[in-house]
Amino acid sequence: MLKSTKKFTWILLFVIPLLLSACNSVPNVDWTLKISGEVTNPLTLSYADLAAMDFVSLDDVLMEKSRGEDEVRSFSGVDLATLLEEAGAPADYSTLTAIAADGYAIEISKDEAVNGIVAIKQGGAWITEADPDAGPIRLVFPTTPANRWVFQITEIIVNP
Repeated sequence: MLKSTKKFTWILLFVIPLLLSACNSVPNVDWTLKISGEVTNPLTLSYADLAAMDFVSLDDVLMEKSRGEDEVRSFSGVDLATLLEEAGAPADYSTLTAIAADGYAIEISKDEAVNGIVAIKQGGAWITEADPDAGPIRLVFPTTPANRWVFQITEIIVNP
């Protein structure tokens, strides 16, 4: 009996960490984000590229909705300013055009873009799992209403 208990304990010690690491593993998502326009180093980043970058968190962000009840949510992802810097965007750009997979596009002022992130997680879970209709990535601005955020973003164009 003692031998089988030890064996079972060793199996659990091996299996539980594997299961826990699988819960946090990056989902296999076929998605790219392009950063183009007035940049010196246009970028095309895969979902895996974004997931491997350093994340910043936006906690307790008020999602001011145009329809329905406002909600408070937390997001984490890649700092938009970091991505723009990596792409070589000029410091004096005027606006960004954010384009979603369905062709929806919105122009975002430089002031609106402050503290924005390309969110890949919502409430600690991958957006693909937490809110599949809004992912796999989305552009989130903590100080603007949620109807200015872009779900399923595929491209950010830097405008002079």
